[in-house]
Amino acid sequence: MPDSRVPARVVVLAGPSGAGKSRLAERLGLPVLRLDDFYKDGDDPTLPRITEGANAGIVDWDHPDSWLLDDALAALTALCRDGRAEVPVYEIAQNGRSGSRTLDLGDARLFVAEGIFAPEVVPACSLGGILAAAYCVRQHPVVTFWRRLTRDLREHRKPPLVLVRRGLALLRDQRRVVSHAVHLGCEAVTPDEAHARLVTLVP
Repeated sequence: MPDSRVPARVVVLAGPSGAGKSRLAERLGLPVLRLDDFYKDGDDPTLPRITEGANAGIVDWDHPDSWLLDDALAALTALCRDGRAEVPVYEIAQNGRSGSRTLDLGDARLFVAEGIFAPEVVPACSLGGILAAAYCVRQHPVVTFWRRLTRDLREHRKPPLVLVRRGLALLRDQRRVVSHAVHLGCEAVTPDEAHARLVTLVP
């Protein structure tokens, strides 16, 4: 059972980029911790790089080593314990942080943490008694590919050719991504299925 002393708990939304995590979080109307804001800066020498294929040599932003797990867990713990935390603001187009913001839960006792590396926080959140639910949001790979590509092109996240190549690689990798999330404790569901279950948790 969750620790009764913990004032807030977290709903973790994982899933492939473009699967609808952010849209689902908005529908729930809860405070949102954007886990993608915990990416390393683009000039960090520890960033992993793609070693094969057309994108060989560029940073592998889909590898967990491109992301700061410990910083994300610290923010999650602070939010559950104190109801507020200072969190980074990351600009994908700039490959780095542009500042920080204070995320304050107010009276909310439930909040959402979403991002492509969200599965990585599930074991620690479960062990710490702060996990309310964990879902891996999924749709048909082609739907996810198209939604991700149109979003990334609209937001000018990377050069178009890089986005297309990355998108095709992610399309082929979607089954593994979902399996990995399930292995770490997420339940694979569609956005509508997740919404139907989570609205019962929202006060």
